[in-house]
Amino acid sequence: MKAVILAAGEGTRMRPLTLTTPKPLVPVNGKPIMEYIFDSLPHEITQVIIVTLYLGDKIKKHFGEAWNGKQITYVDGSNKGTAYSFLATKEYLANERFLLIQGDELTDKVDIDNCLAHEFSLLTFEPQDPTTCGMAYLRPDGTIKRIIEKPTKTISKIAVNGVMVLNTDIFWYVPALTKGEFYFSSMVDKFTRAHNVVPVQLQKTIIGITSPEDIERATKILEMRKIDDL
Repeated sequence: MKAVILAAGEGTRMRPLTLTTPKPLVPVNGKPIMEYIFDSLPHEITQVIIVTLYLGDKIKKHFGEAWNGKQITYVDGSNKGTAYSFLATKEYLANERFLLIQGDELTDKVDIDNCLAHEFSLLTFEPQDPTTCGMAYLRPDGTIKRIIEKPTKTISKIAVNGVMVLNTDIFWYVPALTKGEFYFSSMVDKFTRAHNVVPVQLQKTIIGITSPEDIERATKILEMRKIDDL
């Protein structure tokens, strides 16, 4: 099985840390963000497609052709938004189910395994500010019927995270322009309308790594977990 990691963004809100370092390589508690992603991948993931753009050569130099036993393919992303960066992977995915992860998530194996337990799934959480998130709306059977990106108002309390299990039907859908950017979630919204996608409640993945202050927050969480494991 393959995993796609979207790692093309500039990470402007993470400056000055990202002026010379791509966001996926910014260290959290002494380890680059993307290394946490690789550590969380199960044995069934044998190939990883990394979409890069901003300072992408540094990511390629760091991880090389393989990492933690996973073969790596690099794809050039787009500055038009996450949707077009994802679309660059089309020729490397053929009629198959795959795992997708945003490259700035501190993923945990528990959450990855829980998502992969379903044919299709999205990792979800309850946000403090729904207007900054992609909000999910559910069918009566509990599957996701649609996603609205950064709504001004919402009755939903479930936001989607950057971890999901999809298949290549996702390429059928054309991305929509939302607030000046082509978000990948606009394609996922259309996918959920035609497929039974299960929301999986986040347990240990650390989300919202968008600023230097978030690095400090994530470091404290990881340090506390080490203490709890003693």
